[in-house]
Amino acid sequence: MRKMLYATGLGAMAVFAAGAANANDELHKMSQNPKDWVMPAGDYANQRYSKLNQINASNVGKLQVAWTFSTGVLRGHEGGPLIVGNIMYVHTPFPNKVYALDLSQDNKIVWKYEPKQDPNVIPVMCCDTVNRGVAYGDGKIFLHQADTTLVALDAKTGKVEWTVKNGDPSKGSTGTSAPLVVKDKVLLGISGGEFGVQAHVTAYDIKTGKQVWRGFSEGPDDQLLVDDKTTELGKPIGKDSSLKTWQGDQWKIGGGATWGWISYDPELNLVDHGSGNPSTWNPKQRPGDNKWSMTIWARNPDTGVAKWVYQMTPHDEWDYDGVNEMILSDQTIDGKARKLLTHFDRNGLGYTLDRATGELLVAEKYDPKVNWTSGVDMKKDSPTYGRPKVLDAASTDKAGEDVNVKGICPAALGSKDEQPAAYSPDTQLFYVPTNHVCMDYEPFKVSYTAGQPYVGATLSMYPPPGETNMGNFIAWDGKTGKIVWSNKEQFSVWSGALATAGGVVFYGTLEGYLKAVDAKTGKELYKFKTPSGIIGNVTTYEHGGKQYVAILSGVGGWAGIGLAAGLTDPTAGLGAVGGYAALSNYTALGGTLTVFSLPQQ
Repeated sequence: MRKMLYATGLGAMAVFAAGAANANDELHKMSQNPKDWVMPAGDYANQRYSKLNQINASNVGKLQVAWTFSTGVLRGHEGGPLIVGNIMYVHTPFPNKVYALDLSQDNKIVWKYEPKQDPNVIPVMCCDTVNRGVAYGDGKIFLHQADTTLVALDAKTGKVEWTVKNGDPSKGSTGTSAPLVVKDKVLLGISGGEFGVQAHVTAYDIKTGKQVWRGFSEGPDDQLLVDDKTTELGKPIGKDSSLKTWQGDQWKIGGGATWGWISYDPELNLVDHGSGNPSTWNPKQRPGDNKWSMTIWARNPDTGVAKWVYQMTPHDEWDYDGVNEMILSDQTIDGKARKLLTHFDRNGLGYTLDRATGELLVAEKYDPKVNWTSGVDMKKDSPTYGRPKVLDAASTDKAGEDVNVKGICPAALGSKDEQPAAYSPDTQLFYVPTNHVCMDYEPFKVSYTAGQPYVGATLSMYPPPGETNMGNFIAWDGKTGKIVWSNKEQFSVWSGALATAGGVVFYGTLEGYLKAVDAKTGKELYKFKTPSGIIGNVTTYEHGGKQYVAILSGVGGWAGIGLAAGLTDPTAGLGAVGGYAALSNYTALGGTLTVFSLPQQ
């Protein structure tokens, strides 16, 4: 997959010439050119790995700031830039500006796009006004705006080619996720689980923006895009598999939002994505498994039909969204070569599945403090095969409404949220930014009103008992389900990781440090404090024969919502404001791209 198939000296003009008919082949080849970074995760496999090795474990300590760029926006900066030839594309939170910078002309702004959006969309956004990045394909840049508009921009000029609405903000739908270009389509999820949206993944024609298919997370089979061949853990899911697990028409406001990352396996022709929490957060109001929220989906990108599904947290009682990235790798496990999918779920379990069949191979805790479950039933002949065993002491459903269940680990933001992990084929280890946080959770009865919050729970968050650190950065063996090494961090690690062929792994901290550690041992090799807390994803590229590392800093997101939105009530921000109150002692709002390189020899 990583064999060099494409010339590394691509110019922007040659790249822009690719047509929709071969957009997938062209993009796949481009992603194998390590000088560029043409997809939100670097490649279709979501590995966030670069073959560049000019910066390595022996010299990374000499890194210096090469240049910086202010985005002009002061909210949470998630995601990272794209680099296509000589052009870098930088995005921002609301109002979702996009800048095209010419790396060959002293990073000159070639064009800027700034959409005009109704600011009333801001209060509908659950956890800050974040955006996780733009996508490239067919000579276009694709942006998912907060108001759910998918816009296609000419990559050379910034001119709007077409737009389409992906949802209705007046009913709670918003746009925060990065699109993914697959073949002649643009794939896109939707946010709104906290507002009772019936969520979906949608494919749009790359040329026109016309909707090709839409697959919902819950509802009738024709809306789910499942058929009699769709399986879970090797067995057909059967007719009305979702409807049977919801009371009445609750599925219509069932959540299952799809605001996370999408991966693609060209050989299997499957896209993989996750669905989020069921609505409401009060489990008493929605009896049943609430399928197919909290689920890994493997869909045919041409039709949207699901080949297999796997629900990780049936009848979620804690807001453990299943939207985190699916990382694809080819490894030998138990003596057998496998096409693997690895997923670090909010629920604190790291999963390894066979991505061709959906067979469950590993399900283990990647934070030792996880206490809502004793583990997953891995006996294939068991009637509860693949289900987690819920411990009564952590069950918010058994406790009932208006009962504050204390000491649940992890907190609702999970042992990891959307911040993507990285995988190195060199070490065959995953590098995972984690939250080390527990919570008290009190459900209460809530009624549904379109466009209004549909949460039904009050939360407070804090470090595990007897500990002070709220985060760890870990190396994980996906074949055995074991932590190889772990580095403590004062706050949650809310940045996406990057692994490189130089034996270095990069990540950012909420205080604002970019850090580099040894891929094998975790030893810290370098750190630099950027202007604001980091919730962005580390990117690397090569230009003019020199390797660069880039990171967006700008504190915010769920963990930093108190700073981003000026909130002080400890229970605000769905419990995060109190848990991360000390963050204001270390950083302040910002919006800066910082780019690093080695000094001239």
